[in-house]
Amino acid sequence: MTSGAGRRGPYRISIPSRADPLLRPLVEGAGGPLGRHADPGRVAPHHFTVERVLILLTVLSAVLTVIVKNPCRVTGWTAPDYFYRACYSDWTELYQSRGLGEGIRPFITPGALFEYPVLLGLIASATAFLVDLVAGGAAPAAKSLLYFDINAVLVAAVWILTALATLRLAGRRPWDAAIVATAPVIILSGTINWDLWAVLLATAGMLAFARHQPVLAGVLWGLGTAVKLYPVLLLGAVLVLAIRTGRYRPCVAALSALTITWLAVNVPFMVRDPAAWGYFLTFSETRDAGFSSGWYVYNALARQAGGTVLPPDAINTGAAALFVLACLGIAVLALGAPRRPRLAQLALLVVGAFILCNKVYSPQYALWLVPLIALAVPRWRVVLAWQLVEVLHWWAVWLYLGARTSGGVPEHNLGLGLYAWAVIAHVLITAYVLGVVVRDVLDPRRDGVRRIGIDDPQGGAFDRAPDRFTLGRRPRAHAAGAAGPPRLGLQDHRQQPAEDHQ
Repeated sequence: MTSGAGRRGPYRISIPSRADPLLRPLVEGAGGPLGRHADPGRVAPHHFTVERVLILLTVLSAVLTVIVKNPCRVTGWTAPDYFYRACYSDWTELYQSRGLGEGIRPFITPGALFEYPVLLGLIASATAFLVDLVAGGAAPAAKSLLYFDINAVLVAAVWILTALATLRLAGRRPWDAAIVATAPVIILSGTINWDLWAVLLATAGMLAFARHQPVLAGVLWGLGTAVKLYPVLLLGAVLVLAIRTGRYRPCVAALSALTITWLAVNVPFMVRDPAAWGYFLTFSETRDAGFSSGWYVYNALARQAGGTVLPPDAINTGAAALFVLACLGIAVLALGAPRRPRLAQLALLVVGAFILCNKVYSPQYALWLVPLIALAVPRWRVVLAWQLVEVLHWWAVWLYLGARTSGGVPEHNLGLGLYAWAVIAHVLITAYVLGVVVRDVLDPRRDGVRRIGIDDPQGGAFDRAPDRFTLGRRPRAHAAGAAGPPRLGLQDHRQQPAEDHQ
C-alpha cells in the first residue's frame, strides 16, 4: 500500500482492535486485540483475506436486510401495514402505482411520468422487464414480490462492490470498510430505493480519482448523478482542493467527463419526450417539504400552532441559500486550514451539508454518508453513535407515517411531538459528525488516517501536493505530508500508541 510521491509502502495495515479505543475492550470475548508481535499485511492470511471477510460480512448483512422486509414478503406490501411492520419499500410501491407491473417503462413508454432521474428510471424499467421475462403470467402479488427480490439481489451485489471500493480507498486502514459492510442503516434502508447504485458510482468515482484517473472518475460521477443528484457534489470538494494546490487539470478533466456523461445519458430522453424527462425537476421544485427534513418539522409545528407555513418556493429559496452559505464556509475552512484537508473530509462536509439543508430527506439518504464517514472519520464511537440515532429515526418515520395514513391503534402510532424530536436528533447527530470532521481539519494531529507520513489516500493528484493558495497566511513551499510542521515528527511519532502506527 502506497501513498503519494514521497514515502512509499508497503505499510502495515491498521488493526481496529488495536487502534480504536472503543473496539479494544469489546474484542476481549473473541480472544482480545491482535498481539503486538503479529504482522498484518506482511504475513499471508491464507483464505481469510480482508476482501473475503468483508464480502462475507456484506452477504450476511444483505441477508438481514431481506429478513427485515420479510413480513411484507410474506403478507404483501399494503398500506398501512408496511409502515407498522417497518418493511416499506419504494420498489414495490412504484411497481404497483406507476404501472411497471403492467408494462409501462419509465423514460421508454411515451408519456410515462417518473419522479426520479433517467438512469434510475432505466434501472427500474430493466428490473421490471426481468420480472416479465421470468414470470410474465404470474399474479400481480407474485410479480411484485419477484420485483422486490430481483432488486434486492442486485443491490446486494452493488453493496459488495461498494464495500470493496471503500477498502481500496482506505489504504492502510482496510478494515474501515467494515463500516460499510455492516452498517445498520444500510441493513434497514438499503432496500427502500435504488440509492445504493448512486453510492457505488460515487465511491467508485472516488477510487478512480485516487488512482489518478480523473476522466474515469468524472464518467462514474456523471452516471451516479443520472441515478441520484448527490454524486455531482463531490466535484465541490475537488474544486476547493484544486484552488488550494493550483492543480486544476484533474478538476477540469473530471468536470468535463461528468458533464459529457450526464448529457449522453439525458439528452436522448430529453429530446424524445421533454415532458417526461422534465417531470423529475418539476416534481422536485413544486413538492412540499418532505418528511424528516427540518423544513417539514417547522411547517408541521407551524400548522399545529396556527403560525406561518412556508410554501414550496420559499423553502426552495431558503434551502438553496443555506446550502450555498454552507459551501462557502467549507471553502473558507479548506483554504484556511493549517493543512490541506483530505478529499474524503471535504466530500463528507459537502454531502452532509446538502442533506441538512435540503427540503427532502428520506431514511435511505443516510446511505450516501456511510462510505464517506468510513473514509473521513473512521472512529467507531462516532460511527455507532450516528447509526444508533439514525436507526431510531428510521423507526420513528414508519410509526409516524402509519399514524398519518391510517389513524390506527393509538399505541402503534407516533405523534408529531416525538417524531419532531426524532428528526431533530437526526439533524443534531449528523451535525455532530460533520463537527468532528471540522475539528480534525483544524487540528490535523487528531486525524487517525494521517499517520507515518501518509497524506491523503483518496486525494489522487492532490496527495502530498504543495499549497499554492491559502487564506490568511503564506502558502508552504513544501508538500503536505513531507517534511515540515504539519507532519508528525519522530518524537511525536514515538509518542503515539503502538497500535496507531502499525
